[in-house]
Amino acid sequence: MIEYEGDYLNGIRQGKGKEFNGSRISFEGENKNNKRNWKGIEYDEKDKLKYEGEYLDGKRNGKGKEINDNYKCHSEFEGEYLNGKRWNGFGKRYKLNHKYINLKKYEI
Repeated sequence: MIEYEGDYLNGIRQGKGKEFNGSRISFEGENKNNKRNWKGIEYDEKDKLKYEGEYLDGKRNGKGKEINDNYKCHSEFEGEYLNGKRWNGFGKRYKLNHKYINLKKYEI
């Protein structure tokens, strides 16, 4: 269950706040009209950075950086997002020993 700690205006999330999933922070940033807005940081279940960047109406929009770690590889994307999806930028994927595997450009 997601809990919220932060600024409210007339009973809705408005301003800076944090979302908690249990005892850990899953999001920290700005809210407007109950949605993530402006800048924020998302964390994965291991409290590692998952995404840092801009939001609009609750979705990733604008500049941001996404990091995914799992037991097989590490991947990164840095660029722009449009309506929650990668739009323009470069992605990198590494093996566990951080050797470069591929580079992909995203664009519409």
